[in-house]
Amino acid sequence: MSTNTNRVNNPMKVITGPDTRWSYANVWEPKSINGGTPKYSVSLIIPKSDTRTVAKIKAAIEAAYQEGQAKLKGNGRSVPPLSAIKTPLRDGDVERPDDPAYANAYFINANSATAPGIVDADRNPVLTRSEVYSGVYGRASINLYAFNSNGNKGIACGLNNLQLIRPGEPLGGKASAEADFATDDDEDFLG
Repeated sequence: MSTNTNRVNNPMKVITGPDTRWSYANVWEPKSINGGTPKYSVSLIIPKSDTRTVAKIKAAIEAAYQEGQAKLKGNGRSVPPLSAIKTPLRDGDVERPDDPAYANAYFINANSATAPGIVDADRNPVLTRSEVYSGVYGRASINLYAFNSNGNKGIACGLNNLQLIRPGEPLGGKASAEADFATDDDEDFLG
């Protein structure tokens, strides 16, 4: 029997497309941001041409907004409109205009208190940490949910699992060892 028939459709869960690029990949060890609780996190760079993934994320944001209205209302008299609260899908051309990795793309930051499962394209566990770095391409399982914390209201993105699809040029400006030693040219050796 297929397991697909037993799956409950969660409108707030999204699996991104295979051309999603991972940046700021802190997926092996949780990292504290500004002294906060350590979390696993990744910035998912989604090409604007991947209209299917973008549409699924926008629909999941809307579903999280609808589902989380009581939380978003909090002690206030009304639920703030979706346009007035923080949402996680951001435009790389607007927010990161000087970073070519974010050109013509959206991005969404996903995090979790628990480690994500990481598998390869054949769904085998990835055990070699060096295979997963900022710049690889893969799919991500994320869930969107409403939050209301310390006066901040919005929709956040949780990280479930990751599927590594293919390597990519490392992000962060550091050349790979393969690129540095691609030629036998040693003119700088004693220069």
